[in-house]
Amino acid sequence: MRKVILVFGLISGAILSAMMMGSVLFADRIGLGHSYIVGYTSMVLAFLMVYFGIRSYRGNVSGGTVTFGKAFVVGLGITLIACACYVATWEVVYNNFYPDFMEKYASSVMDKARASGATQAQLDAKALEMDKMKAMYRNPFYRMHGRSSRRFRWVSCSRS
Repeated sequence: MRKVILVFGLISGAILSAMMMGSVLFADRIGLGHSYIVGYTSMVLAFLMVYFGIRSYRGNVSGGTVTFGKAFVVGLGITLIACACYVATWEVVYNNFYPDFMEKYASSVMDKARASGATQAQLDAKALEMDKMKAMYRNPFYRMHGRSSRRFRWVSCSRS
């Protein structure tokens, strides 16, 4: 079981890491909105390895059948390894190649707010929110925490 988890987790992590590096390299050319599309598409492709890993475990290790519990453990293991690779890659990319990510992100959010016709009071509130987010994003534990990505999606989609 460990070998299947490790192999498929590392394949999934490699896909995530390679696609992240590619989207970061081209983020300025394609824009943040399109790099998000590339990022989420790569996540879907990478997490297909969970299916293939469970299928490999079923076919090669457990003799053609697998219980829900074993399949869950295999899938969870693959996912954890892939996520660890993703976080490690982002920390390296952010700290060494893309330290101005939050400034670019905040600028993008502010541009969207202006384009949507937000009032000056709304723009001021959004700017304050972006300043708080930039301050929090300096903390590596905040960057690693799953809520930060959900928060970014909410902020980039909100019009308040």
